[in-house]
Amino acid sequence: MTEERPFLSGGEVAREGDLVQLVGTNHRHFIFRLRTGAEFQTHRGILYHDELIGKPYGSQVYSHIGTPFFMLQPSLADLLMNIRRNTQILYPKDIGYILVWMGIGPGARVIEAGTGSGALTMAFAYMVGETGKVYTYETRVEMFNLAQKNLAAVGLDSRVVFHLQHISEGFEETRADALFLDLPDPWNYLPQVKQALKPGGYFGSLLPTTNQVQTLLAELHRQGFAFINVSEILLRHYRPDPARFRPTDRMVAHTGFLIFARTVLHLPEDPKLRRELRFPLGDSVSEGVEDDDLAG
Repeated sequence: MTEERPFLSGGEVAREGDLVQLVGTNHRHFIFRLRTGAEFQTHRGILYHDELIGKPYGSQVYSHIGTPFFMLQPSLADLLMNIRRNTQILYPKDIGYILVWMGIGPGARVIEAGTGSGALTMAFAYMVGETGKVYTYETRVEMFNLAQKNLAAVGLDSRVVFHLQHISEGFEETRADALFLDLPDPWNYLPQVKQALKPGGYFGSLLPTTNQVQTLLAELHRQGFAFINVSEILLRHYRPDPARFRPTDRMVAHTGFLIFARTVLHLPEDPKLRRELRFPLGDSVSEGVEDDDLAG
């Protein structure tokens, strides 16, 4: 039986069980797992797995009709953008910021609600490593099944506990390091969030509209969360042509607002200190804001 290793599992040579990426002309690419005796069919010819196994990554390989491809290891971004999906997924530009801002790393225990196709789940699972764990909640059976298949396809399903249940009655886990809600009404579940996070744990959410963000912010204040931050990530690509260097015609602009906060055991009694704790430490956005704007 072929050993299915997580992508980027190390090594300079393609081995059976590896996830590989073939990049052809116009950057058209395909991602699949190498298996002895198998073949991969494209509209530009057939590639035999046995001819790929043992070749160094970065090699140029050819289909049976001579079409050239480069064989590479796929990145996390490659997998996220090629994931099988039934709904819109988060973009790498947002996921990267989420991972850094919420301190997701090896050994972390992360809870997520709103699994969807499993793109963010995949990123969490990759980052927590073999010593961490991801606990994800979904209520739609078809999305639950799809996410399990997507995580299994990249060899990361063993790092994830899948729950087919609603979070209105709470999470099964406690003292998690971070918790992310990809739901349209996250403000309704903040008491459950506080029960599941450890003191000082990270909360995050993504919302597409300003009125949703305002509702969440008001509830974060009422529930006593601290170090609240709202961000929007805009990404612009440029043509890598030294003779015609300029922005590309299309830009991945607004995909959603990212809202982050931290849990604390007790907010200070002093109203001024309580207001200051609603901003990240060292964040200049708090400078020049009138007290009346933060009242509550």
